[in-house]
Amino acid sequence: MASPRLNAVTCSSPAGLHRMAYYEWGDQDNPDTVLCVHGLTRTGRDFDDLAQRLSRDFRVVCPDVVGRGLSDRLANPMFYAVPQYAADMVSLIARLQPTRLHWVGTSMGGLIGIAYAGAMAMAQVTQAQKTPAQCFQTLPSTGIRLDKLVLNDVGPHIEPVSLERIGQYVGEPVSFDTFEDAVSYVKKTAASFGLHTDAQWQTLTRYTYIEQAGKWIKHYDLALAMPFKAVTPELAAQGEQALWQGYTSIQSPILIMRGQESDLLSAQTVQDMLARNPHARAVEFAGVGHAPTIMAADQIEAVAGFIYEH
Repeated sequence: MASPRLNAVTCSSPAGLHRMAYYEWGDQDNPDTVLCVHGLTRTGRDFDDLAQRLSRDFRVVCPDVVGRGLSDRLANPMFYAVPQYAADMVSLIARLQPTRLHWVGTSMGGLIGIAYAGAMAMAQVTQAQKTPAQCFQTLPSTGIRLDKLVLNDVGPHIEPVSLERIGQYVGEPVSFDTFEDAVSYVKKTAASFGLHTDAQWQTLTRYTYIEQAGKWIKHYDLALAMPFKAVTPELAAQGEQALWQGYTSIQSPILIMRGQESDLLSAQTVQDMLARNPHARAVEFAGVGHAPTIMAADQIEAVAGFIYEH
């Protein structure tokens, strides 16, 4: 398998500047770009298989969202939230300057995509002063709207039971003596990903755990858990309302992917999403919970087929 190029872009938060790393596949001068944004505790390398499939015809860019992988950690962890992540993507897109932009977002990456696409669709061009606990903010316009949007097992409404489950493991400090032990742990905690080969489980572990001082530890800032603790029911409701507003304003084709056993994106929410935006369609994968890893051939082809459509 070919290796991607590693680059970085400087972004800003109210706490100062930070560096966001991103992996790039395909011709760097290709203006037809697919931006792939990962889930809460994952990295840009989750999309290696999809990037290989698309890189013949697209420039594929897969960032490590700030606080994860090779990107910087934020000085103020309370800014680990969708508004900050979306602002960082604006900085990245401004650097890339694509003429066509497609977005593939898994879980958190999909929420960031809704924030970005909704802001561009509503032509909001001024930066609002918002607190990091808020779930949505006005973004400066890049002038680049999404051509297509893939939402992988996520929508404006997230089931509370899933949020509770996520909150329990995000900040949990774990360490392992060997890489194999880390793989076993990932197999157990990420069982909802569905069936994978041993090689695929190793890949799913390799970029989310790192060896330090002879121990394998999580390759993300454990302080990601702090914003979860600060979200009140009122803030969560405000955030959901804003995400629905952004989602319903999107005029681009939307593909909603759902794991049939997902505890985060319910079948009812998918139906609500289809009813509220006529540009959306959905596909479901049996034997998978939250979230499809886009490593299986049918999942890759679902995304690729949608991206290639005219």
